[in-house]
Amino acid sequence: MTHKSKRMDVGIWMKLTKVVMLLLIFAGSLAVFQWYKPVIRQNEGMQKRINLLQKQIAEEKAFADQMNASIGAISTNKMTLERLAREKLGYAKPGEKVVRFETINAQIPSN
Repeated sequence: MTHKSKRMDVGIWMKLTKVVMLLLIFAGSLAVFQWYKPVIRQNEGMQKRINLLQKQIAEEKAFADQMNASIGAISTNKMTLERLAREKLGYAKPGEKVVRFETINAQIPSN
């Protein structure tokens, strides 16, 4: 019987030691998490910024591709160059009449 009572006393202290160790590990991990929390938030903010910048890069690449296609069309097709000169600059071939329509920004009177 004396053997069982010694085991019981040791068992309680072992259980208490395990509980205290678990609590210390939990408190330590919680402290580490709190210590790294600002760094984690900063990382999230930077990741959002990276995503925004990557989206802007994709938009700019699409715009550059569109401009390169326009440059290619203008440099290889004489008709495209003439059309743009007529539309943007108001040019005309000799003997052609140019008609321009202008919009008036006046308000229409309401009855």
